[in-house]
Amino acid sequence: MKISIKNILGTCLMGVVLTSCSDDDVLNLVSINSINEETAFSTPSLIQASVNGMYEGGQIGNYVGAPRGYVWGAAFIQQNDMRGEDGVNVAAFYQITYQADYDATTGNNVFYWDSSYKLINRANLVIEGVQRAVADNIIDAQTGNNYIGQAYFLRAITHFELLIHFSRPYQDNPTVYYGVPYRAEAINSIATINAALSDDRSNVAETYTKILADLDLAEQLITTTEVYRATRNAAVAFKAKVKLHQRDWFGVLEEVSKIENLYQLTATPSGVFDNNSGNTESIFSIQHSGVNNPGVNGAIASQYKGRTLVAISPIIWNDSDWLADDLRRNQTFQSDNSDDFGNLVYDNGGVKYSNKYRDVNTFTDYTPIVRHAEILLMKAEAEARINGVTSVALDALNAVRNRALRDPNTQAYTLSEFGSPAQLVEKIIKERRIEFLLEGKRWTDIHRLQQDNLVPITGIPAKYTNGTPQSAHYTAGIPYTGQLGIPQIPYENFRFLWPIPIIEINVYPNLANQQNPGY
Repeated sequence: MKISIKNILGTCLMGVVLTSCSDDDVLNLVSINSINEETAFSTPSLIQASVNGMYEGGQIGNYVGAPRGYVWGAAFIQQNDMRGEDGVNVAAFYQITYQADYDATTGNNVFYWDSSYKLINRANLVIEGVQRAVADNIIDAQTGNNYIGQAYFLRAITHFELLIHFSRPYQDNPTVYYGVPYRAEAINSIATINAALSDDRSNVAETYTKILADLDLAEQLITTTEVYRATRNAAVAFKAKVKLHQRDWFGVLEEVSKIENLYQLTATPSGVFDNNSGNTESIFSIQHSGVNNPGVNGAIASQYKGRTLVAISPIIWNDSDWLADDLRRNQTFQSDNSDDFGNLVYDNGGVKYSNKYRDVNTFTDYTPIVRHAEILLMKAEAEARINGVTSVALDALNAVRNRALRDPNTQAYTLSEFGSPAQLVEKIIKERRIEFLLEGKRWTDIHRLQQDNLVPITGIPAKYTNGTPQSAHYTAGIPYTGQLGIPQIPYENFRFLWPIPIIEINVYPNLANQQNPGY
């Protein structure tokens, strides 16, 4: 087995804050692409650059043979959207994901797995390298703990992202079904490569336990506050998300209570996207700049607006719960070059696209990962599931929905409208679909709501026909009843899960016996 340690390491790259390995003495001695691990953690500036490289591994990927944007750049949004029914695959770019025609060799799911574990390895390299640097007095313990906490955060959320694509949801026999291999040690030598060959899949429950343990450590250790870096609050927000998937409703409320008063919704629904970096709502985003982005084939603005590869589906556009005068329907029209600001929809000849990602020239739009609106809707759902139709749940739901209403005094939901907790939770889930439309969140709900007791989703929902939608099919408030060219896939069907890539099966003996059934 021939493995390039250089490619496994990859710790010293230009970072997402434009910090690079610029120490002239180092650059004169060793190539930037082959810097060894000891050198990468030998000075404070190189340690900072290694941490930046860890983030770039999640932002762009930049791995040989892989497309850019995996896994927390554009790919996170694109693949999660295309697994659901609220976006439409316009061209062949995402057709395999959209139609669930994937197998153990198809690119998108293979790159998702491969890039995720490369990022996880970068995080492990940072943890171990920084621990050595602190022990050697190269950096102080507080600085080191901050870096280590950020690495724990990225390691945890990336395992979690793998879990919702490659494993069954938590509520379905979590101690029986396989989770994903939880890699908590750096692979950086022949000895660690050989040790890793014994990797296998822990069960779903064990994987969740390890994710939460890492997020607990991140919460304790991180001191940084930038929205494009892992923060304590981001760790708490992800703990709430993980517990939402575990159906630990009390746990969700516990985590939400720690941060719900630290952020506030922007005044308008478009505020987050009008100002990616300085708004009051974003908790964690992936930063992009004009010189450091996934490029035309990977940047989300290029994919969703510039090249119009993904449209808004008439399925959600026409939904009667999405009021016709909702501010989230405000549109920029291709024909008149109208102002992007304040508009979340891009109309191109009557076909609707997302206008959340706008910089089609230099690709500076941040990737939104978690924001305050999601915290409020998690609170609303957990409260409704515990206590039923309460003012606490309703207020949290209305806080998000009301800012998009023309007249909240007459259009806001009231307690009398809901005769059961199921009716309220159904509206909360619908609000998630509308509020986070084409932000890469739909698949997470499809996954966790299988076999739900209040608002179950059965398998992968049917989807609009592959290709550019007909403009006549967009009619706000009148549910779409036309043909659905992509049939529903039952939960029991093997295609509900992605397969472990064949490249992993061929290398790891234990995984060969733990492939998802059907592949």
